[in-house]
Amino acid sequence: MSEALAERSNGEALLDVSGLVKHFAVGGGLFGAPAGVVRAVDGVDFTIRRGETLGLVGESGCGKTTTGRCVLQLERPTHGRIVFEGTDITGLSQQDLRKVRRRMQVIFQDPYSSLNPRMTVGEILAEPIKVHGIIADPAKRELRVSELLEQVGLLPQHARRYPHQLSGGQRQRVGIARALAMEPSLIVCDEPVSALDVSIQAQIINLLEDLQSRLGLTYLFIAHDLSVVRHISDRVAVMYLGKVVELADRNALYEDPLHPYTRALLSAVPIPDPKLEATRERMVLRGEVPSALSPPSGCVFHPRCPIAVDRCSAAIPPLREIRPSHWAACHLA
Repeated sequence: MSEALAERSNGEALLDVSGLVKHFAVGGGLFGAPAGVVRAVDGVDFTIRRGETLGLVGESGCGKTTTGRCVLQLERPTHGRIVFEGTDITGLSQQDLRKVRRRMQVIFQDPYSSLNPRMTVGEILAEPIKVHGIIADPAKRELRVSELLEQVGLLPQHARRYPHQLSGGQRQRVGIARALAMEPSLIVCDEPVSALDVSIQAQIINLLEDLQSRLGLTYLFIAHDLSVVRHISDRVAVMYLGKVVELADRNALYEDPLHPYTRALLSAVPIPDPKLEATRERMVLRGEVPSALSPPSGCVFHPRCPIAVDRCSAAIPPLREIRPSHWAACHLA
């Protein structure tokens, strides 16, 4: 699927993920043997073109953060290929990965726990520049720190403050500046606004969009807030229980979703117009999300799907292109 998407793209494929699988062994068996395997990511494919934003959405526990960590090689995949800037990084040694990691950075969800409380903001931003040997001269490093703070809307005097002296929005701006310090081409945004107030969320999203247009950045934007994802993403991938169930341009996905799970997610998003809100059809899912320890046979969504038929429990639906550049994993789509 990834190759087909890359061929259709107008731009260069910066990141190509093919057949990504990440399983975690769970202990508790006899004599310490694994009691089972959590299928956190179970065969994920997508391509991100240079300069675009791919939104990755789904309920908590669907595997979206694990997917992002595998892309960054913070988790080594069980199977699959991750090709970044033409290089398959899944088989690289730690030494070779160190060179690649300069080009791919991450913005974490919690802007407080991701910053060292014993370091000033200036030290936090200067450390990666020094460690990677980007700027050797301390005076020039200090100048670069001031430039980074300015880029994210902070003042030079913030460099002398500690994380606890900043607001949540300011701390997240520091996290963004730290990612920019490496001059990356890809940034994995792992729910970067979910811990912030709504008014601050809009500021951070606008900042990310501005930085993307000015610096030519590429984002993998992981979130569960569909309205935020629609605002910032060019394309959106919907995950459910370790699998991508739909992938499309944001307008196509939001205006005419093909997968019943995507339709259910969108029906839960409130509409500002009270008249439309009162008349629109709600799609309420039955039951709970199955355990990734023992996922259902066939389509993983079929136990909760309102339109499921016998075939859905027997055969796994492939992620196929149903409309131009619109993919869905559903037998009935």
